[in-house]
Amino acid sequence: MKNAPGKIVFTGSGIVCGSGSSVAEVWENLAAGKTSIAEFHWERGRVRRYEWGNEGWPCRVASEVKEDNRTLVPDRKLHKTISRKDMYGIYAAEQAIEDSGVLKCRDNMDAASREAFNDRTGLIVGSGGGNYQDNYDFFPLIYEANEEMPGFGRELNNRVTPMWLLRILPNNVLCHVGIRGQLKGTNACITNQCASSPMAVAEAASAIWNQEADRIVAVGHDSVLEPEHMLYYHNLGLLSKEVPKPFDAARSGTVFGEGGGAVVMEREEEALSRGASILGEFLGFGSTCEARGTTDLDPTGDGVMRAIKQALDDAELKPEDVGMICAHGNGTRASDLTEGLGIQSVFGSDIPPVTAFKWAYGHLIGAAGIVDLVMTLEVLKRGRVPAISSLNKVDDQLVGFPAQLKSLAPRSDVALVICRAFGGLNIVLAVRGLLG
Repeated sequence: MKNAPGKIVFTGSGIVCGSGSSVAEVWENLAAGKTSIAEFHWERGRVRRYEWGNEGWPCRVASEVKEDNRTLVPDRKLHKTISRKDMYGIYAAEQAIEDSGVLKCRDNMDAASREAFNDRTGLIVGSGGGNYQDNYDFFPLIYEANEEMPGFGRELNNRVTPMWLLRILPNNVLCHVGIRGQLKGTNACITNQCASSPMAVAEAASAIWNQEADRIVAVGHDSVLEPEHMLYYHNLGLLSKEVPKPFDAARSGTVFGEGGGAVVMEREEEALSRGASILGEFLGFGSTCEARGTTDLDPTGDGVMRAIKQALDDAELKPEDVGMICAHGNGTRASDLTEGLGIQSVFGSDIPPVTAFKWAYGHLIGAAGIVDLVMTLEVLKRGRVPAISSLNKVDDQLVGFPAQLKSLAPRSDVALVICRAFGGLNIVLAVRGLLG
């Protein structure tokens, strides 16, 4: 994979989630042990005309992004052709680009150099894919037509905006960030459920290492705060009615959040040549599939173990080099247990501090991995691994597992970020930070 010499570094990051709309704000809430998960009332235009959020509805807590549409995307014309979910990705991406200063550097070039710069600048976006609410515009018409398809067809153009098609495109963030930034190089849109955004980061690194691009913006965004999605997860027994408790003996499931995250990745020599501030270094990744079924997990944690070993091998690291782990830690019984067993299989009794952030801002599905990555880089910069605020007692089946009951320092500047997805997918990113 690493066909080119030199390091890949992070020079910008952006984030928006229930815990805040900047890296600094989210860090403050993590460090203070504050969760943004609360009872969700489905405001800001989301499915308000459907009477589903009553007392009998089983899914009543989530972590919602508080910022309004104009804050996320100031261009009101664009609101007609994108979803709110897309706004999270656009906001995070533009925040990361601004943080990196990469386009300011381009602005000082002559025309030919700018064009070459654009051609070597890429964009890779991870998204959870389409949501059920994309089809809700059709519900009233289907109900009123009472299965009479000619009536449905006659009224379709009058009742459903033609912009519906544009709003549901899974590559909207790729499209609009690329247009606005004139990023003409390597691009891709990855829709692979919870694995989408860490795969976007890994693909960005591979493209740079393979000399397809000099710099790439990697983005992840998602929102599954809608009736059907939440009900189906509930029926699978995966949702909790309280703040999730990663690795806790009394954990009862996960809770959804929404948001987006982004990082700018580039060759170290390119970053240094323009005087960029470096947030950290990308070291390697691992990716495995347990191949057992859509929701089945290997009870031994083998999939997580192999992904960690792949990431360490790719980064040319030993287990003892790792200073902390940001776990997937979604709070479900099977996932937390098998993740913990996989980590123990690699590190034995010498496991570095383990934390997880879904207690703070929920499970962001397609955006989960990259948002965790952004905050892991900030953790290394600050030099403190936040406690899992909702954790009371570690599961007895994970004896000696160092899930964080209190904040402490990482033991080195290297971190692993673990992300898991339906289908038995396991993605592990290895990064080096600027240890505070």
